[in-house]
Parts: sequence; structure tokens; C-alpha cells
Amino acid sequence: MRVITGKVRGFKLKSPKGLNTRPTSDRVKESIFNILGYISEDSIVLDLFSGSGNVGIEFLSRGAKKCYFIDGDANSIKVINENLKNTKFTDQAFIYKNNVSKAISILGKKSLKFDYIFMDPPYEKGYILPALENIYTENLLKKEGKIIIEHETKLELPNKHLSFIKIDTRKYGGTSVSFYTNEEVTE
Repeated sequence: MRVITGKVRGFKLKSPKGLNTRPTSDRVKESIFNILGYISEDSIVLDLFSGSGNVGIEFLSRGAKKCYFIDGDANSIKVINENLKNTKFTDQAFIYKNNVSKAISILGKKSLKFDYIFMDPPYEKGYILPALENIYTENLLKKEGKIIIEHETKLELPNKHLSFIKIDTRKYGGTSVSFYTNEEVTE
């Protein structure tokens, strides 16, 4: 697992030991960023179910201003901190060891809004729709923002959920990535 491009291109990232995480593969990550295109230097990113921090660090390497990393596992938080220290992105990162629902509530109370929200929850646990509902309730997505969800291919996500519209889905074997934006942006 490595940083694909940007400021720390080629840097090898550590991943948490054990079976609790499933890091986003370089192939899937590269495809996500090819679809997203240019990442503005003003971008604020939220990386939910962060694991190693792989995707959030890729956003930072590509020029994002800040990234918030959320994970409930102490081992994952340790690895995220290590990866951020090694890539020298600690000043641009905020890390919350918390479950996603509570962390989203905390971020909402701080009136934070994100350009990109990436989530890669454990497969077959039913976390995606509740996370989308929490994001909606706390109004975390900027008007032109995008939500990127990595999920198992056999899971068919809805075309519309609350005010979020699915604008694309790509399949990579047993992994799929779905992209959502605010409904008013697509009208």
C-alpha cells in the first residue's frame, strides 16, 4: 500500500495488523482519484472508518488542506498517527478515536462542512445508510461536495437517499465504489 501521487508519491504506508481492516487497494484508490480529478488546495476531507488512513493521506498528498480521520479501533488510530507522522501531514490532520455516529455528531456541533467524505466501512455490517443519515442530519457535506463509498459489489446502494443522489458506481471484482452528491447539484 503506497501513496500514488502528489507530495509524498511512492511513500509506503503501514496498515493495521489483523483482520479488522481491509485497506483500499492501490488500483481502487487510483481509480477513485482519476474519477474525482483535481483536488483543490482548499478541500476539507472526512475519512470515515479510516483504517490505515490510506485514502485520507492520498487526499493530503494531492493537495487537500485538511483531513479528519475517524476510526474506533485503537490499533488503527496508532497506525494512522504513525503514517501521518512519517508523511509529515500531522499539522493538516485531525484524528478522532470514536465510532462514526458519535464522531459525525461532534463534527456537526463544530459546524464543519466537507468537500469530500470517504467511507470504507466493514462489509456486510449495515453501516452505510446510517452513516449517510448522520451526515445528512449534521449537514456535513458542502453543496458541491461528494461522498465516496467503498462497499462490497453485491450490495446495491440506492440511487437516492435523503438529499443524496448516486452519480456513479464502479465495480472492481468484489469491491465497488459509489459516488453521491447533493440532489440540488444534479438538478
